[in-house]
Amino acid sequence: MLLRLLRFLFGISPPTAPRDVRSSLQERDLSGVPGSTKSTSGSSATSLTTGAGRSAPAGLSGLDTDRFRPQPGTDLTSLGRMTDWQFSAADTRNLIPSEESPQVRAIDRAMVGMGLITETELVRIHDIGRQMAPLLSAASFIQSAGASAVKESREERQRRKAEKKETARLKQIAHLEQVQHRKATDIVFLGRGVSRGLADRRANIEKLQDAGLPVMSSPSDVANAMGLTVSRLRWLAFHSEAPTRVHYVSFEIPKKSGGTRRLSAPHRQLAAAQHWILTRVLNLVPVHENAHGFITQRSVVTNAVPHVNSSIVINADLKDFFPSITLARVDGLFRSLGYSPAVATIFALLCTECPRQTVQMHGTTYFAATGPRALPQGACTSPAISNRITHKLDRRMSAMAAKLGYRYTRYADDITWSTSDESAVAVGYVLARIRHIAEDEGFELNHAKTRVQRRSQQQSVTGVVVNDQLGVARETVRTIRAILHNAERTGLASQNRNQHPQFESWLTGMIGWISMVNPEQGQKLRQHFDKVRGS
Repeated sequence: MLLRLLRFLFGISPPTAPRDVRSSLQERDLSGVPGSTKSTSGSSATSLTTGAGRSAPAGLSGLDTDRFRPQPGTDLTSLGRMTDWQFSAADTRNLIPSEESPQVRAIDRAMVGMGLITETELVRIHDIGRQMAPLLSAASFIQSAGASAVKESREERQRRKAEKKETARLKQIAHLEQVQHRKATDIVFLGRGVSRGLADRRANIEKLQDAGLPVMSSPSDVANAMGLTVSRLRWLAFHSEAPTRVHYVSFEIPKKSGGTRRLSAPHRQLAAAQHWILTRVLNLVPVHENAHGFITQRSVVTNAVPHVNSSIVINADLKDFFPSITLARVDGLFRSLGYSPAVATIFALLCTECPRQTVQMHGTTYFAATGPRALPQGACTSPAISNRITHKLDRRMSAMAAKLGYRYTRYADDITWSTSDESAVAVGYVLARIRHIAEDEGFELNHAKTRVQRRSQQQSVTGVVVNDQLGVARETVRTIRAILHNAERTGLASQNRNQHPQFESWLTGMIGWISMVNPEQGQKLRQHFDKVRGS
């Protein structure tokens, strides 16, 4: 009802038919309102109407009660169509309009007359409006100040947000620059499971200097010493389980005993890095006096000399010699020399490789690792590393052999014990001690190649006969003599019965081998060979 009335008074829509509501002044007792009168017993009520020449009664706090009589719809319609009213009071937000406005008086009269509000409530409402009017400016100020504070708060939040974003952006840029700088100057990761020691740069400087080894403690030191960039060194040493490119060319060659032997030749850049490690580090580390393999001025001949004219010669073979020297053992070797874990890790990765199998997937070739990293057969560093790692084994074997009345030598994976004392310790006990020491040092004997040779049979050590003096097996010498004798009549090519791809080179090598063991015998064969080739 109130909404319809307001719409009508402001000219929005015509009023609906008002309800039959009697004047509230007729229904309510106005004696409680200041200035009003009430009929009592023995007296008559004072007239509430105002006529000409008479003063208006004081009621409803100065409001004329005639104003609250019900008005017919036609009067309300005419009031709503008046155009000279000002609506500024009604338009003011959060303010009760003053009763001085004709529009407000008309609304008040209509609401009271229709019973929507009581006279007391109306008086109270306008009293509150008069009290609020002086506070309007303060409220407006407070509202403006609040809006300004909210705006400033929002701007401050936006500023802080922008600062945080800018700080994060600069931090990210700085982080990327640090990462790029670290990649260019340092190595902190070289693959899963092998990078643990890269953070430790503590080297034993005094130990390195005493041994005459190059002093290095960080990856950048290694790169500078090798003449490589850090990124190139990282690429050469990085370990991956299934890369698409490897640093070795692998192939297999047949063994004399059957099966195949896998050789891995490093590419040029890795081979250069390995050669640097060999010449600048490994060759400066002494080896045991009883080790003869891959050592300057030592050979199979020097390995066989101690065992000449022995009553018993025992040959044993270390199974899977290079593959059993894994990454961890190589890393431990370089650490024992005084290098930091970071440098030792890089050296060990450069000198080891996994056995790999080629796998095709989605058109891409992967080289999947099939075992742990170990010394590859084909790297120049593998023999030198094996000699240094077996130093303790050589020391223990030599001490045990001397204790039992035997002599000991080792050429790569071939172990030889011999004695000239017929009353020496039983061979069975010696074999047991050899096996125990080998296993304790991380190796395993190949029992299929273990041989015990007595004086009554041909005794050989790494292919050299040692019964009475150094020599080559009779069968080998007779074969070479027969080839040269027949070649005098039919030519060398006709004697290539085993289809050697480089038959003359093979024959030259065999004569050289005989000359190294027995120079006098070799000299005769070489003269015969030169005669056949020149004819």
